[in-house]
Amino acid sequence: MDMLVNDSARTVFARLVDWFAKGWESSAEADMIASLDDFTIQSIAHDCGISPDQLIELAKAGPHAADEMIGMMKALNVDPAEIELRLRAQFRDMQITCAHCTHKGECRKDLASGAAAENFAHYCGNANELNVLRANPDFLLG
Repeated sequence: MDMLVNDSARTVFARLVDWFAKGWESSAEADMIASLDDFTIQSIAHDCGISPDQLIELAKAGPHAADEMIGMMKALNVDPAEIELRLRAQFRDMQITCAHCTHKGECRKDLASGAAAENFAHYCGNANELNVLRANPDFLLG
């Protein structure tokens, strides 16, 4: 019984440490972007095909702000690598939408439980795009 309690406490502690580390990482990247001069920010944003404001917002959101999008694509049998390769601008726009999403908790829960394909249309800002992609056999996994 003591071992179970210790493992449970360790798991909670590990999750808290991970949460703080991700927050620090996001903050450090946002600070790095904010420290750049306007010309550099504009150049980077231009290279990425986004506005300088979007670049700053995405830096604040952190490097994993759109990770759910990849999981959702896979849950829908859509090949993320193929979309990124062939539809780069659409992929980027979908990442931006995902990064700004306010339904991440629901999305993560559905991805973890295997219910994402059934429920995503109710909350996902990329639902229309995802439905179009999964209807095209050229973009499906395997």
